Amino acid sequence: MNDRMTPAPDQGLPAPLLAELQTRFGPRFSTAAAVREQHGRDESSFVDVNPPDAVVFAEDVADVQALLALAGRYAVPVIPFGAGSSLEGHLLAVRGGISLDVSRMNRVLAIDTADMTATVQPGVTRMQLNQALKGTGLFFPVDPGADASIGGMCATRASGTNAVRYGTMRENVLALQVVTAAGEIVHTGTRARKSSAGYDLTRLMVGSEGTLGVFTEIVVRLHPLPEAQSAAVCSFPGIADAVGAAIDIVQSGIPIARMELIDANTVRMVNRYSKLDLREEPMLLMEFHGTPASVREQAETVEALAGEHGGAAFAWATDPEARSRLWTARHHAYFAAIASIPGCRAISTDTCVPISRLAECLLESVREADEMGVPYSLVGHVGDGNFHFGYLIDPHKPEQRERAELLNARLVARAIRLDGTCSGEHGIGMHKMDFLVQEAGLPAVELMRAIKRVFDPQNILNPGKVLWGAAGQGALRRSWATSVATPP
Repeated sequence: MNDRMTPAPDQGLPAPLLAELQTRFGPRFSTAAAVREQHGRDESSFVDVNPPDAVVFAEDVADVQALLALAGRYAVPVIPFGAGSSLEGHLLAVRGGISLDVSRMNRVLAIDTADMTATVQPGVTRMQLNQALKGTGLFFPVDPGADASIGGMCATRASGTNAVRYGTMRENVLALQVVTAAGEIVHTGTRARKSSAGYDLTRLMVGSEGTLGVFTEIVVRLHPLPEAQSAAVCSFPGIADAVGAAIDIVQSGIPIARMELIDANTVRMVNRYSKLDLREEPMLLMEFHGTPASVREQAETVEALAGEHGGAAFAWATDPEARSRLWTARHHAYFAAIASIPGCRAISTDTCVPISRLAECLLESVREADEMGVPYSLVGHVGDGNFHFGYLIDPHKPEQRERAELLNARLVARAIRLDGTCSGEHGIGMHKMDFLVQEAGLPAVELMRAIKRVFDPQNILNPGKVLWGAAGQGALRRSWATSVATPP
């Protein structure tokens, strides 16, 4: 795959469809270049992809139904768009079509404190939801870093720093209202905490990346806001020491809420970007939730465990401002890395392995990146074995992308060999379609294609994502693919 995607032929939309869209949506339908460009890029490293042919701003489920019915009549692709923060090319209009912007569907429809659920439209962001929950004693814990939309988080089965305790979107979505490619409304799941009724369509839809339907309502679990919270940092002589401490902490049964690894290279970037003075060594950044007494006990136990692995400069604080400053710095690690080299973009990896294999996978991947001279950042949700390299490249220099993609492919092959996955939370999008074949195998991917055909027989829902082409077509063969079957 080149750094510049080959643009699709610019055929535009059929004139009758343009007229019907203008009539139905009026000023909420746009073909303006600036609007199309805004909806034709995300946070991935792909450049020079043609923007969508048009953008429709939906305000309710009837708008979504109308658009999909029109798109189906003319066999025109529709790409759902939320906050635009995805990392794997999910939003790119690789086959033209219409970007369906649901950001105006941003109402919190219901908060049920007794059942600890909230019903939201897809354009609601996670920060907006938590703001609406103030005063209820509840919060929504899934935190991917960016202020992503709940619809987008649901589409990519997102997680983030809190997943080690509270789970991912898979565990926190109870029910969905979905509009199918035919424009029909389907309800999956209920607000009940469990069900044995039929196929689990909710779990099928969560993580489908806009390829099976468009979410219009989402019911999510809420969790009690902890009485007390504290954040702690601890530095280590090396990555293996930090991971060893993380494994002991998880295996000890401590109900830690967050546990993040930041390597020394990334700590340096964060210090410069966020004006901090953290020790520039591999570091664990942790958070504890509970009562004041239990939080103190957790922190003291973790300090002792970290000390057995060479942990030093252990410090913890309950002050909200200090905690917020540390976690803001962690969430800004991606932007700190981008800012470290002017004009660069990051090829962000997203592998996840069993925690017992984490040190092995990390150390070998660090060695390869250092040997190839590719600059990178490294952060990891080490409590659940998920970590991210950000390989920093000039997107206009193919040779740099080739080196970074080679590292990424070897990393994925290594993770799969260690019983891991090519994506712990970012999803497949465009970037990882061939990796999905490596991980799941062709028979499983063919089954996914069969499911896609049932839900979307014309292939109009976000085509060119997750699955390559029609049944029988193999995965994309990159120019370097023959060298990545197994890491050296």
